[in-house]
Amino acid sequence: MRSFVFLTRALRAPNLSSISPVGTRTLATASTLQSIRERVAAAVTPELVETYQRDGAVCIQGLFTPSELDTLKAGIDTNLAAPSERAKVASRPDDPGWFFEDFCNWQSNVAYRDFITSSAAPTAAAALMRARTVRLYHDHLLVKEPGTTQRTPWHQDQPYYNIAGADTVSMWIPVDPVPAEATLEFVAGSHRGPWLMPRTFMDKEAKWFPEGSLADLPDIEGNRTAFPIRKWALEPGDMVCFHMLTLHASAGTTTRRRAFSIRFIGDDVRHAPRRWKTSPDFPGLSDELPEGAPMDHLLFPIVWSKASGQVVGL
Repeated sequence: MRSFVFLTRALRAPNLSSISPVGTRTLATASTLQSIRERVAAAVTPELVETYQRDGAVCIQGLFTPSELDTLKAGIDTNLAAPSERAKVASRPDDPGWFFEDFCNWQSNVAYRDFITSSAAPTAAAALMRARTVRLYHDHLLVKEPGTTQRTPWHQDQPYYNIAGADTVSMWIPVDPVPAEATLEFVAGSHRGPWLMPRTFMDKEAKWFPEGSLADLPDIEGNRTAFPIRKWALEPGDMVCFHMLTLHASAGTTTRRRAFSIRFIGDDVRHAPRRWKTSPDFPGLSDELPEGAPMDHLLFPIVWSKASGQVVGL
């Protein structure tokens, strides 16, 4: 079991007053961008997009190159060596493994930023969402070490967030092989609603929405055959993509499972301040971005647009 005494349970976003634009850098050549377009066109077919829109979850195999994965692994190594103040251990102290999470590090982690902007991820996000513009919402590192028993319980992501809208996609990108018994599982079609009560993962308390304000989660584990559950074993280079309202979960693992998740938002997403603390939270954002406004802020940069294609460098 591993732990870091300096990790905090609170999730704190960077102080908005400290945010400044990062200089644009040339991270990919024209030939690399052409390769990205070709890879995405081959992998994200019209049929796959239809499946994503219908089911809210798809698997894309072999999209990322070894070079892209090397960049991502370097970012993960940097993150694990120096976690941010938003990091947390999401497993119990007596868990024989270790479940670690960290959030919102693209501004300080150069390898993360390079991967987000120069890999195939933004172009694939645009295709899945059928978007004219794609913004980065945030990044999320999830690591389960061998022997971790802590489950990630069934939940939707968007009720934890400060956004409204349907044009969303989360990409869950492993850099280790993930067997079927340890992979993410999804309830197909659950992104069409309803919104379900978000609860803390370990003590099951409702800490974001007042009790009774949203429907409670059905007993999926106790009645699995009643739900259209989808899951895929994954290899490095693969990813699963899912809507931020799609119900998903995962079990513990007997092998190391490092995954990097990128949350992208599209055309109809608007700022939706909550009366409670969101996860991740963005302190002070409501002072700069009115309720109902597009997410036009330095924290959420455009990474792809229909007019100019993939935006290289942040």
